[in-house]
Amino acid sequence: MEKRTATILSVVVAGGVLVVLGFVFVVWTVVRSLGGGDESETGPRVAIIEAKGVIGESENGVDGDRIVKLLRKYEKDDDIKAIVLRVDSPGGAVAPSQDIYDQVKKSKAKKKIVVSMSNLAASGGYYISAAADKIYAQPGTLTGSIGVIFMHFNVRGLLDLAHVEETTLKSGKYKDALSPFRPISEADREEIQGISDDIYGQFVHAVAEGRGMPDEDVRKIAEGRIYTGRRAKELHLVDELGGLEDAIAAAWTLAGQKGEPKVQPMPRKSRFVLTDLMKGAFQGAAEGATRGLARGPTSGVLFLAPSLVE
Repeated sequence: MEKRTATILSVVVAGGVLVVLGFVFVVWTVVRSLGGGDESETGPRVAIIEAKGVIGESENGVDGDRIVKLLRKYEKDDDIKAIVLRVDSPGGAVAPSQDIYDQVKKSKAKKKIVVSMSNLAASGGYYISAAADKIYAQPGTLTGSIGVIFMHFNVRGLLDLAHVEETTLKSGKYKDALSPFRPISEADREEIQGISDDIYGQFVHAVAEGRGMPDEDVRKIAEGRIYTGRRAKELHLVDELGGLEDAIAAAWTLAGQKGEPKVQPMPRKSRFVLTDLMKGAFQGAAEGATRGLARGPTSGVLFLAPSLVE
């Protein structure tokens, strides 16, 4: 009996080991397929950085810190002769937009940077594009929306309906200026409008500086309006009409390179880990693909075209 039990246990253990080894092999295969060997590329080439989604939404949108780090990385790589920033964004949070804009300005002192606008490059999406050496957009790209929006939600009615009382104790006149539990007072409105106007002025100046236009000319078209790529070209907000391949070719030429452009494989957004595979297996592909896509900044001051996102 003991011998039989030992044999059964041995078979079970051996089977378990084989299952684990098989699972590890599958994971290794997936990692290899996702990795693409992008570190093996050598020689002059154009790097592509993708900025897709709401700016400031690090999980499923545009992670400002990541974009800045990639710009710095390629700026120091002697083989990277130019950078194409592929933008598909309705905008988002102010500070990450400004971080990316500032780094584009710094990096283009060493490397040519061309923006390729996809479906949408509005508000903050345009902000991060404005400093580039050249901007490409499709005729039907939606861009512009140069402006600032301050979003506030008042849930006082819901609390009353649920018979919930709320009490706020504060030190400082404006400490609860954006409280969702009461309407904005006139004093609050003036204070917030002042902040909005200040940031709007920064936006206008950034566009004027990046596009080589007087601030006054930018203000005439910076009314929060959405423009098609064709109209944006007429207004000098973009330079040329064309797609990603056109932007890559332009970046290659601007960098003084000849022949067909060689492109650096686009880096993965995040490192593949085992938990990602397990999460996909248990939660399903549909949930993994859609979770968080609509999330983003929902209150406070934003460079955002809200009518263009769900």
